[in-house]
Amino acid sequence: ALTPELKTHLGGRIARALAVFCVDEVVIFDDGQTRPRKDAEHHRHQNADDAFTGFSDPNYFLMHILSYLETPPFLRPLLFPLHPDLRSAGSLPSLDMPHHLKSHEWCQYREGITVEKPTEGGESKKSGKRKREAAQSHGTSLVDVGLAQYISVPAAIPQDTRVTVKLPKDPDISASGDGPVNGLVVAPSAPREEAGYYWGYSVRAASSLSTVITECIFPGGYDLTVGTSERGMPVSDLARHTTVGGQVPQFNHMLVVFGGIAGLEVAVEADSELQRMGVKEPKELFDYWVNLCPGQGSRTIRTDEAVWLGLMGLRDVVVNKGRR
Repeated sequence: ALTPELKTHLGGRIARALAVFCVDEVVIFDDGQTRPRKDAEHHRHQNADDAFTGFSDPNYFLMHILSYLETPPFLRPLLFPLHPDLRSAGSLPSLDMPHHLKSHEWCQYREGITVEKPTEGGESKKSGKRKREAAQSHGTSLVDVGLAQYISVPAAIPQDTRVTVKLPKDPDISASGDGPVNGLVVAPSAPREEAGYYWGYSVRAASSLSTVITECIFPGGYDLTVGTSERGMPVSDLARHTTVGGQVPQFNHMLVVFGGIAGLEVAVEADSELQRMGVKEPKELFDYWVNLCPGQGSRTIRTDEAVWLGLMGLRDVVVNKGRR
């Protein structure tokens, strides 16, 4: 992408794919090919926190965009300061995920941010109607979840921390917003594990291709790995193996790796750890090595296009072999 606007929209297309196909984690890794564009030189004289990073650090830029879009809209102004990276983000299509709730929509789980408790003789930030007495006990916090009232949780959590909150089944939520409602802070995975909701994706950075795998956040690692290349087996063959009870085993965590325009081969060459281990071909790293679009008409498939092709092509694998 040649302009900030096009780079932003590329990130938006990837985010839409992650949401549509219920991806839990996205890892952005350095394939060793990033070279800052010449017109990024002027950023050397700016504060890095205030500079557009799309040309100088595209990996960080994509992480910034994806993290912003995953966040519920009402929380974005509270968690993301104004930044040139996000200048065009408001024009992107909504992800409309289950945790992107409006104030009038009900769900027992909500995302929120911890807020400052009212001080002696003062009022809460959100409304003068909030009652100070409900949040004064030791070891509690108030959470803004986008409703008329704050949620009081029995945990001391630093201010401005994003949390997942579970509400009572029949909460006393009034339109006047008079007094907080009691709730519980739960793990971000609780809405999925307890109620079957898709609850967004996490974003992780990896310094190389090998660390995508070795720094996995899931206990036991990824138990099914798929690499993508035009030199792999047709992805349709892999899908057929799942429907006839063939080669593909059941799995808890599936990893699908997409390369850039130059493919995953350059990422292997740039990875010092893989070179030390004697890895020559990227297919050695994966359980399956697949071609997402056999007979492609264009000589190249962009990463954002590959993400859509891959997640759609592997949908049957996920449905038939993924453990819930």
